[in-house]
Amino acid sequence: MTITLDSDQHLFETRSLWRDHADPADRDAALAIVDDDSGNAWVAWQGTNITLAHVTHPGDPDDVGRQQARAREGLPPEIRYDDALPRDYWDPAARLDTLDRLGFDAAVLFPNYGLAWEHTLSHDLHATKVNMGAWNRWAATVVHDGRGRLHPVAHLTLRDVDWLESQVATLASAGVRLALIPPGLVDDKPLSHPDLDRAWSAFEHHGVTPVFHITSTCRPFPAAWYETEVDPDPNNLLLASVFIWAAPALALADLALNGVFARHPELRVGVMELAAVWVPMFMQFMDGGYRFTSRLAGSTHAALEMAPSDYVRRQVRFAAFSYEQPHRLAGAAGDLFMCCSDWPHSEGTEHALAEYGALAHGSVTADDHPGLFGEHAAWLLHQDPGHERASK
Repeated sequence: MTITLDSDQHLFETRSLWRDHADPADRDAALAIVDDDSGNAWVAWQGTNITLAHVTHPGDPDDVGRQQARAREGLPPEIRYDDALPRDYWDPAARLDTLDRLGFDAAVLFPNYGLAWEHTLSHDLHATKVNMGAWNRWAATVVHDGRGRLHPVAHLTLRDVDWLESQVATLASAGVRLALIPPGLVDDKPLSHPDLDRAWSAFEHHGVTPVFHITSTCRPFPAAWYETEVDPDPNNLLLASVFIWAAPALALADLALNGVFARHPELRVGVMELAAVWVPMFMQFMDGGYRFTSRLAGSTHAALEMAPSDYVRRQVRFAAFSYEQPHRLAGAAGDLFMCCSDWPHSEGTEHALAEYGALAHGSVTADDHPGLFGEHAAWLLHQDPGHERASK
């Protein structure tokens, strides 16, 4: 029987998670959730409010907007954060019961506020590593408490490869098999830069899969483009939403065209909550650009034994919401797509499995599409019985 594995849920951090799990000597660099004078809760760092800590409800983004508007006006929240926060948003044991209600056998759990703070702390690499390391320690606990059903995603930076190698080894030993990294430049170096090759080797050697997800760091264009917005929320940028696909597309093209996938055939990459409808066109443009520019140059840009898109098909899987019609995307790009709920975010859903099951007049079933409903996510987790599942 095919497993059902949600490739994108979120586990909320508690108010003191970062301090509780940081090294004692580094707790001054830890994030925290604190209340302002009006009683609104904020994710904060050393006196700077980074993002409003709000309780989201699947299918209700307007409620998030109301909470944001009240906080901007200095009004108190309608319900205190701690009173509004359900236990299954943050407690692994309670989340297991929620999986049963949602119909999933297992779920991938991304951090919640971890998606928001990395850009703000980018000028302080030490603090970045302290808070990532704190979440990663908690992730090991979630693996234990999840009893094989909860798969937390670690949080890493490639800006310190020595640190990353140590973290990846520790994560692997704890059973953490996924790690969130930004799909962007690393101190002005592309992901294919030789200085970063050790990072890809570490992921490959330890069986930990780097994954891209929408975060505050997904900004592939110069900062001036984002500064056109009036009073922008740094974690809700209009252009970042419009071009949600640009950062992962650029990152994957770099990894494929410049030989990282070819040099590291055991490396696996996941792309979650960064849309999926762009994937077929991306593959066509990547292959076409590679062939055409090679003809103009009189030589290939890199010694690739396969078409660039074939490396992506071999080594990358994409989360696709039901409304993106992943069964149709598979017909154009290959069997690469995973179901997801984004629970409990406001853009997520309480009824993911039913929504996928309603596609194509009910013909998209777990038995007929095992990759979509769970096998692809299990492959990213290195739970596949064989070496890799070939795409069709």
